[in-house]
Amino acid sequence: MQIQSSAIKLHGMYDRLATSRLLHLARQFPAVLILGARQVGKTTLARQVFASHTYLDLEDPSTRALFAEDPRFQLDARQQGPGLVLDEAQRLPVLFEALRGAVDADRQRMGRFVILGSAQPALVKQVSESLAGRVGVLELQPLTAHEAGTGPEPVADWQQLWLCGGLPDALGAHRRGGHFRDWWEAYLRTYVERDLPAIGVGADPVLMRKLLTMLAHAQGGMANFSQLAASLGCSQPTVARYVGILEQSFMLRRLPPYFRNVGKRLVKAPKLYLRDTGLLHHLLNIDSPEALNSHPIRGASWETFVLEDLLRREALAHPHSVPHFWRTATGAEADLLLERSGALHAVEIKTARATSPYLARGLKAIMQDTGAATATVLDQGLGTDPLAQGVTRRGFAAAIDWLPGNETMR
Repeated sequence: MQIQSSAIKLHGMYDRLATSRLLHLARQFPAVLILGARQVGKTTLARQVFASHTYLDLEDPSTRALFAEDPRFQLDARQQGPGLVLDEAQRLPVLFEALRGAVDADRQRMGRFVILGSAQPALVKQVSESLAGRVGVLELQPLTAHEAGTGPEPVADWQQLWLCGGLPDALGAHRRGGHFRDWWEAYLRTYVERDLPAIGVGADPVLMRKLLTMLAHAQGGMANFSQLAASLGCSQPTVARYVGILEQSFMLRRLPPYFRNVGKRLVKAPKLYLRDTGLLHHLLNIDSPEALNSHPIRGASWETFVLEDLLRREALAHPHSVPHFWRTATGAEADLLLERSGALHAVEIKTARATSPYLARGLKAIMQDTGAATATVLDQGLGTDPLAQGVTRRGFAAAIDWLPGNETMR
């Protein structure tokens, strides 16, 4: 397998943190699956890292027709080089049986097939049925603040990333003389009217758009499907199905609560977040930093931005960690309780600089209840401050390469 060094960055591309994880998987498995939302940068990353592989776009009608006729022949006929990058593979379900045969014919060639797809439900089903044990899976997520600072025109101010979101074309819309909201509107229309029907997901475009807007207004709130159903005039199972579609296609995060037998009444419903703040702001008609700073959603938006940035890095540095939140019926809460290698790390996210002794006492109590090893407050202030034994305040600007329990990510 010939791949480019993770230190190499092609002109005009972001230095993606996922590169190291992708290389790690390509050394272990004959096939690698890169999942992620449309326009998140899967093709760019694959073509950068696997520069010697032959690239095939299965959305191209002529290429798809060839593979539909005899996929195994097409795979074998293109094996002169190091391997193949197969983009939009979910468009051709018959491909996966052929891939299994091609992989099994030479199990020692690692990283030979790189499969890209934006439709998680279809791809995961096909992969689990045909390529179990033969494929490593990487979810490529939107840009982190660290990554945004490495592009062709580095984004030094994380507030621009917070406003526009982490999809590269939305973040760079202003450089093309456009606006991030125009980009997101086109993206949404494509997602609802083209992408979902193309993968066989039946969803009413008007109802889906209304649901997305309602979720935006309730950003970071507890899931209440019966209330959403009543507001939308549809059944609760329909809302649950639509929420599942959004989660499986990388638009929404369902953050579960953490349970521990501590003799307290705990909140049991998950919290729901639209994962990209650019989408959130578009749905709420927020088009500038000034509009964001005066909007009631500002606190929930900041919580989302920090939470997602941290979890994007955590998923690469510690792929098997599990995120939760913690909340008791009496109001004690931590926005994130990260379960990693048998240890817990609590994180509370605040919009303003947070040095309150009351907040420190609350986090100390949560550490006692949950057994968390560390507790951190992340805010918009500068630098870091110790607040109590095991409790630290850290400004977001000082946390773009930091993870709970780690001094630096790298």
